[in-house]
Amino acid sequence: MFHGRLHTRSLLAALVVAVAACEEPAAPSPADEPVFAAGDAVGLPLPLSTGEERLLFAQGKVVFQTVFTPATGLGPLFNQTSCAGCHEDPVVGGVGDELEVHATAYQGGVCNDLSTEGGPVIQDSVTPALHAALGIDRAPMPPDTTATARRTTPAVFGLGLLDAVPESAILALADPDDANGDGISGRPNRSADGRLGRFGRKAFVPTLREFTAAAFRNEMGITNPALPGEETVGGNPMPPGVDPTTDPEITQDALDATEAFMRLLAPPRTQLLSLAQVRGRQLFSSIGCVACHVPALQTGSNPVKALSKKVVPAYTDLLLHDMGSDLADICLGLAEPSEFRTEPLMGVRFKSVYLHDGRAPTIEAAIELHGGEATAARDRFVQLSSQQRAALARFLKGL
Repeated sequence: MFHGRLHTRSLLAALVVAVAACEEPAAPSPADEPVFAAGDAVGLPLPLSTGEERLLFAQGKVVFQTVFTPATGLGPLFNQTSCAGCHEDPVVGGVGDELEVHATAYQGGVCNDLSTEGGPVIQDSVTPALHAALGIDRAPMPPDTTATARRTTPAVFGLGLLDAVPESAILALADPDDANGDGISGRPNRSADGRLGRFGRKAFVPTLREFTAAAFRNEMGITNPALPGEETVGGNPMPPGVDPTTDPEITQDALDATEAFMRLLAPPRTQLLSLAQVRGRQLFSSIGCVACHVPALQTGSNPVKALSKKVVPAYTDLLLHDMGSDLADICLGLAEPSEFRTEPLMGVRFKSVYLHDGRAPTIEAAIELHGGEATAARDRFVQLSSQQRAALARFLKGL
């Protein structure tokens, strides 16, 4: 049903206009109001979205929820049958309880994403046809793998706002040589062609458009106009007849609508319902968490009014930080095994486990596992009274 035309080219063109060349906005002031979903609702489009944008948002939500089958392009290697199969809690676009495996090779300080060997995403399921042809139940591990990682499913709230933050604003937060001596040395990751990365746990993907297209391909085996090439098994050609659907397996319109849903999905409103949460926010700042989890970023000028010059309650700087050897797993791009992008905290209250691999059962445990550049802030947290630690955790559970 998604191979027909949606007849929304003019709007789609506006939605994907790059903002990198826009003027850098002034830093958000305390008086600026961050943009949230209307009221206490979750899963709605951004305020100020036009009627046409809301229609496209709704169309994209339908694609996001579509369950694919082998007859409509699923697989032959896949992790889920729909986008919403992972991003589901508490609404479509939210978090999920899945854990998937990634693999890369790190040798001599150089990272290989193993894309020629089936990496970096190692799919955990195969179609019946591929199983019959090769007798496998999951994607093979690339032979050159030096490290693997587990990844939880993050929410996609507010990703369009993060995509609209000017590159210059992100780079202004970087301090790769720790010139100010505060122990925090955030640095940008970059894609293979040198563009600034901002999406993914290692901040390797530059744009929401590429992030969306890669998710179709890597998570569901759905080829699309952005990634139309033939799929492989461990870098080898698929056996004949196991993938009968013509490439690309979704249309440009379906891909664009899905991206529009993600681009316009608003972050949930922060809940500060008690004095303890207000005190927790103060403690979050005073012990140094905001050095990486920057409370607010600001978008640049954008042809989509809902994205233009808006304050984003991001709690991230979109930069890489060394988190210490205990959390290290894979490399990706310029990111070394122990480096991770500061996790945005929009919607963190919907998570049931924490950190990139879900190893922390509570927010408090996640903070205590921080190392590397976060060691000083972690130690300050540990030294707080039990009442103060609880207040800080309650604040985070309201984001």
